Amino acid sequence: MSKSAKLFLFCTALLLFATLAQANSPVGAKDAGLPTQGVIVETMNSGGFTYLCLENNGVQVWVAIRETDVFVGEQIEIADGPVKTNFTSNSLNRTFDSLIFSRGIITH
Repeated sequence: MSKSAKLFLFCTALLLFATLAQANSPVGAKDAGLPTQGVIVETMNSGGFTYLCLENNGVQVWVAIRETDVFVGEQIEIADGPVKTNFTSNSLNRTFDSLIFSRGIITH
């Protein structure tokens, strides 16, 4: 096999690997079109995390952050983070259709 053919195969394999790695990386909330700010309509603490349901323009999303004191009715903005679908919290014995894993609250 010629050097140019080997180089072509190597570059093709590298490009394929990069494409697959990007396809398997978690999608952020903003990229998924989910709100990252809103009013807290439900909250609970479990296993060192605070799970909160944010509502913005009638759209509700669940978010997990490090355990933090928050209150229903608070208007907050969260840092963007990866979205996991069909996530089961063992400590809550509950499965969320989707859950944003955020670094925390940006603004109260």
